[in-house]
Amino acid sequence: MRKLFVIALTAAALPACGQQPQQSATNRTETKVRGPEQDQLHKLDALNLAVGLKRAIYDAGFSCRRITDAGFVGPYQNLDMWMARCSEGRDWAIFAGADGSVQVRDCNDLPGTGVPECKITKRPKGSFSNLQ
Repeated sequence: MRKLFVIALTAAALPACGQQPQQSATNRTETKVRGPEQDQLHKLDALNLAVGLKRAIYDAGFSCRRITDAGFVGPYQNLDMWMARCSEGRDWAIFAGADGSVQVRDCNDLPGTGVPECKITKRPKGSFSNLQ
């Protein structure tokens, strides 16, 4: 009886040998979700971008006396990544979500996490040199 069971089990498994698992025939389309807050950040001049990013830094519980440079880094998943350099020498990564949420991380903590490097790719109009 046991031999019969093993033979039946082997016979049932043989047709599956060497076959690759079937892959889904449907194409997956990646959807990018954007919010009005994300689009508005791209329209700000240097002064107003500095105010917005500084506010995000303070709301996250960190400090920044004066922003000396800032700009757009690039998209990261469904977030827009921005960078702000403070006069004390700290660089901050600010992630803006489609729902208006913001996350702030120290740029020194990002290497090795898969998050893009804190490197500005697009600066706003205006200058940061006259900001206080």
